Amino acid sequence: MVNGDQTGDTPVIAVAGVVHRYGGREVLRVERFEARQGEAWLLLGPSGCGKTTLLHILAGLLRPTEGAVSVAGERLDRISAKAVDRHRGMRIGLVPQKLHLIASLSVCGNLRLAQMLAGLPEDEARLDAALAGVGLAQRAGSRPRDLSHGEAQRVAVARALVNRPQVLLADEPTANLDDASCIAALALLHEQSRASGATLVIATHDARVRERVPNQLRLAA
Repeated sequence: MVNGDQTGDTPVIAVAGVVHRYGGREVLRVERFEARQGEAWLLLGPSGCGKTTLLHILAGLLRPTEGAVSVAGERLDRISAKAVDRHRGMRIGLVPQKLHLIASLSVCGNLRLAQMLAGLPEDEARLDAALAGVGLAQRAGSRPRDLSHGEAQRVAVARALVNRPQVLLADEPTANLDDASCIAALALLHEQSRASGATLVIATHDARVRERVPNQLRLAA
């Protein structure tokens, strides 16, 4: 079931007739989902309903078994894996539930790696701006092991946004957080996506988030 307001003519995300199966078992079915530039959306539903699967399809990490997926002007279900990787680096930012910061790199190095993987030239000004945007300019030289969980999450958001994507995806960003940290994490995602004009999609089963994001796609178990 989809509930949302449209703010533009051309969707930045368009999903039609998407089905995904693992070993012949259907784990996801979405007949239609569209999101426009600057909108914020929640993917809702019980555990096992396919929220993370859909998020990974939108990120180009999975190719759906069936259906059409267009994100930031590209049909991800039609182009090569190499082209998907390039498009993701340039146009899609992902904050995974497990943050996957590279322990051997500094905070700034983790952001620099995102630029390199996207095939972009190193841009120190953009790195500095991304860290300043999440309040961590003073942590640029720190290693992930020296960060609190909240700081590490902020680094992951900065890494997702450093290449100025059109779409920001976040997987269970408030899981295992207390109420104050939950509100802070959600505010950070909203603030940073609005600042960059990105479309924000959050996969969550956290009831605390539902009243704060009115555009919602509910997936059935």
